[in-house]
Amino acid sequence: MEFFGALLGIMMVNIVLSGDNAVVIALASRALPPKQQKMAILWGSAGAIGLRVVLTVVAVVLLHIPYVQFIGGVLLVWIAAKLLLESGGEENIAASSSIWKAVKTIIIADIIMSLDNTLAIAAVAKGDYVLLAIGLALSVPLIIFGSQLIVKIMDRFPVIVYAGAGLIAWTAGEMMQGDRLLAAYAGLLPHWLLPALVTAAVIAAGVWHSRYRKAPAAPAEEQAAGDGQLN
Repeated sequence: MEFFGALLGIMMVNIVLSGDNAVVIALASRALPPKQQKMAILWGSAGAIGLRVVLTVVAVVLLHIPYVQFIGGVLLVWIAAKLLLESGGEENIAASSSIWKAVKTIIIADIIMSLDNTLAIAAVAKGDYVLLAIGLALSVPLIIFGSQLIVKIMDRFPVIVYAGAGLIAWTAGEMMQGDRLLAAYAGLLPHWLLPALVTAAVIAAGVWHSRYRKAPAAPAEEQAAGDGQLN
């Protein structure tokens, strides 16, 4: 059950954090003919997946180094909060005019935007390379072939995004608590306390931002026009 729970966690983190990557794939290849579009998506995604696997394995190794695990936990907290508080810059991806330009765009953009995926998945896997490989193998095809569907589902059911952010935040708390930096205090507090506090803080920030964020101010021209109509 622990293995399958972690496997589900890897898939969920990968899918939730790859919503912007899925949009990049669609945007970069949208100007190509249908046949070339499919080839660009296939080859671009294959190259991005290969590089992502390498980066994730490197991240797993680095997380075994003392104090790097604590720093990684802090970065994961930022990633979880960013998932709820900000939107990606994927709308700036330009459509490519040739299949190989589209492939290059997909690979470069995916790697740049996948640094958060890499750290989060490596943290959830906790050094289990079999778990890591299976989780990536199962979740990546969902991202490639169901990119638009995934984005629409997350827009329709925001609870999925909150659950993913909560999972990342909990993992961040476990990482920070497991590092040598906090090892001396590990036995003084319940093992679940720090992960629970980190998760609660991230979710609370997301809920607050969703409910109380201010609407953008109207442009000066619109305000002036409105004043003129009132007068």
